[in-house]
This record gives sequence, C-alpha cells and structure tokens, in this order.
Amino acid sequence: MAMRVSGMYSGMDTESIVADLVAVRQTKVDKLKKEQTKHEWKQEAWKEMNTKIYDLFKGTIDKLSYQSSYMKKTTNVSKPNAATVVTGDSAMKSVQSLKIRSMATSGYMTGGQIKDGADGTSTMKDLLGKDASGNDIFADGATANIKITIGKTDTNPGTEKTISLSADSTVSDVVSQLKNQGLNVNYDSATNRMFIGSKASGEAFDFDIEAGSDELSGKVLTALGLSTDASVPETNRAVKLDGKNARIELNGATFTSDKNTFEVNGLTITCLEETVGEESITLSTEDDTSGIYEMIKGFIKEYSSLINEMDKLYNAESAKGYEPLTDEEKEAMSETEIEKWEEKIKGSLLRRDSTLSSVSSAMKDIMRSGFEINGETLYLSSFGIETLGYFTSKDNEKNAYHINGDEDDSSVSGKTNDLMAAISKDPEKVTSFFVQLSRSMKSKLDSMMKSTDYRSLYSVYDDKKMKEEYDDYTKKIKEEEEKLLDYENRWYKKFTAMETAMAKMQSNASAISGLLGGY
Repeated sequence: MAMRVSGMYSGMDTESIVADLVAVRQTKVDKLKKEQTKHEWKQEAWKEMNTKIYDLFKGTIDKLSYQSSYMKKTTNVSKPNAATVVTGDSAMKSVQSLKIRSMATSGYMTGGQIKDGADGTSTMKDLLGKDASGNDIFADGATANIKITIGKTDTNPGTEKTISLSADSTVSDVVSQLKNQGLNVNYDSATNRMFIGSKASGEAFDFDIEAGSDELSGKVLTALGLSTDASVPETNRAVKLDGKNARIELNGATFTSDKNTFEVNGLTITCLEETVGEESITLSTEDDTSGIYEMIKGFIKEYSSLINEMDKLYNAESAKGYEPLTDEEKEAMSETEIEKWEEKIKGSLLRRDSTLSSVSSAMKDIMRSGFEINGETLYLSSFGIETLGYFTSKDNEKNAYHINGDEDDSSVSGKTNDLMAAISKDPEKVTSFFVQLSRSMKSKLDSMMKSTDYRSLYSVYDDKKMKEEYDDYTKKIKEEEEKLLDYENRWYKKFTAMETAMAKMQSNASAISGLLGGY
C-alpha cells in the first residue's frame, strides 16, 4: 500500500479527492455485488420451490401411485366403551362377534404393616427384635433367604430367583434387591408398607414371594409384611392380586394375550371391559370411503396450493428499477422500508422464468389428461373435481382444483359431492383413475428431476449451474476490488510524491531566504 500523506504543503484535501475518484469506479464493484445478491436470492427461491415440488413428488404422488394405498378399511364397534379397533390394510371385509372373557391384569402385592417405628433405615435385626432370653432373633452372621418366582403358571414353573439378607440389611436394601429381580417396588413411609407390582401385565410377568425353608427366613418375610400366609396376623399380612392374561372369543375361537391388545387378521383389538355372560360385541369391517376421500382431497389441496404459488411467482409484477441495497443505502432507510424494498425484488425473481413455466405446464397438462378405465376415458371432472373457471377464480388461482361438495371449500360446498358418491359406488374405479394419474405425474416429474451437467438429482432447476455462476461473481468481485485498491493506491502515490516535492521546494526556499537574510 502506498504511504498516504495529507495535503500539508499543497493545502489540498487529498483524502476527499481520492475518495471522489475512487467512488466513480466503486459503482462497478457495487453493481457486481448487487447482481450476486439477486442471484443468491434467486437460488434460495428456487431451492424453496424445488423442496415443495420434491415433497409432492416423493410423498403424496408416490403414495397415490400404489394400489395398496387405497385399500383402506374401517371397523365399526357396536360397544365402543368395551373395545376399540384399529383396522389394518390386510383386514377382511366382514362382520364378526367378539366376547371379552377376561382382562389382562398385573400382579400386585400390598404389603402388611411393618413394625411400628420402623423406616427405610431399619435393619432386619431391628425388625425381629430379641427373644425371651434377650438374644437377637436375627443374629450376626446369620442369613435369611427370600425366594421370588416370576411367570409361574399351571404349565410353567417360572423363573426362580433368591435374595439373601443379613442382620444389617435395611428395609431400603430389601427394596433395592427386589427391584433388581425385575419388580416394581416402593416403600411408603406414611403407611409403613411395601407395594410391589409386576413389570408388565399377564401371567408371564406375575410373581410370587416366599420365604426360604428355614424358620428365620419366614420370620423375616413376616416382619417385612410380605407374607400371605393365613396364619400371619391380618395387620401384618400382605394381600396379593395375581397377574392374569386377557382372553377373548372371536367368532367362537379363543385368543389369549398378556396385554389387553390383540392383533388378529389385520385388526388390532383393544379390550376395555369384560362382556357379561353371552353378550357379544359386533365388529363390522368395511371399505373406508372417507379415508380414500381424505387422501385424494389432501392431494388436490397440496397440488392446488403449489400450482397457485408457481403461477403467482411466474406472473409477478416487474421489479424494474429495484436493486439490492448497499450498506450505505440501507443507512438512509428504515427497517420497514428496507424489508418492503427487498420483498419487491424477491417476489419478482421467478417472473417469466422458463424453467418454472415448463414444470408448471407439465403438471397442468397431466391434471387435464384423461385415463381409460374399463374402456371409458375419465377425467378429474368425471369425479366432480374442477377449476372454478377463468372469470370466477381469483388471480393466480385459475389452475387450482376444487372438489364439488367439499364442506371445507366455501366456493363449491353447495354442490353435489360426486367424488364421495363415486368412491361409495365403485371404489376400484376411483382408485384406478388416481393410480394412473399419479403414475403419470410421477413419471413426468422424475424425468424432469434427473441429474445433468447443470442439475443435481431430484432438482428441477439448474442448481449446479447457478452455483457456478455465484462463484464466478465472487471471483469477479475480488478482481475488481483488487483493481480498485490498486487504483486508489496509485492516486495516493501521486499525491504523496507531489507533497514530498512541495516539501523539498519549501525547504530549499527557506534555506535560500536564510542565506540572503544574513547579508
């Protein structure tokens, strides 16, 4: 960088002069930066639009292109307070009889009261106290065993586990060891009892708690309030509810489960309460016409919203005369003014864009196409799905479709719902039409989203090319800024040389004047 000297000798404001000279060339750099900013905004606009097109292509359209997506069924339950049913795609159209014989329950034990004054820190020695001779009943070095059996049934011995306790083991220790054996356990200090539950419902998770074969173990179990033996005083006796499996009869066949949910032939049945005697619940499975309708309605709504946005961007007003603002220009404006200014530019970036036109035109053509079903050519209008017409539609909504009779669409809610009627009468016919339409749309978009030298896979616009163009702007801006700095330094160098020369002249003149003054 050239040394910069102010106009000390010339009296000139060199910095202002150089700034004015540089400002003329600065406009070229500013222009490039504005062009790059606008290019970046256009990239962002296309990226957002591409995401919406891809979501329609890969999500909704892809789903509708498969026959299986329309195989929706629903099941009516005659007693919804007793059972609920989720209907899978593989469920059969049928009327079935359900009886709920038993509900699945978890094993649960309410412990008896532990010795008065005891708490979580009380030891086994404390609980058992002393015998008539004054000796500790639970002597140091002795061991008491508690046996836990999980999953024991008439046909299954279950899994047996044992916990060992010493004289110094506390009530809290017992709680921890029981938890380690796969039980839910809590000691409630307010009632001075233990509460124990199985990890899950059903016989496979039920549990039994017993003392070891020795006398000491029996005393410990009783002291902890965990004995269910009838000989134990009632206040110190535990109450145990056994875990049970759920059992249902569906069309006379018996099914069991450790949960209150059964999955049978495409139906997920959740039991809520047992039926009484020979009372039965009727399950009626049939085609879910409303589900098919909602799926098609969702597609029409998503497509129409997208095509409206594409038309709005393509038909946007010109932003001629509007360019991105420099930092200096922003300083002279309010935040609101800046926002409106930039919105004006951003809203017009895809105006008359040829790529946008190609994509939207392709989609519109497919939506207007007819597809042959059993020798008959059908269109969207055959199912009461139409645009509102040129003079009725709002601006940039002339290519949006509406389902006649749709209660959520005030513009056509008063008309007959031909789509719902068609689904109810012949769902296969409706399904076949939308499968063909979706596959046609999917194929067209797939071909338009293939990778090229300028475009990435699943992109409808030349994102690679636009990235290269953005990088070119960065390179050009850097080159111009370097030229501008060089230009600025050259002027400072000239003024510095002038000031240096004038300084020498003044010095020489002073020297001569001094010599003359000596005579």
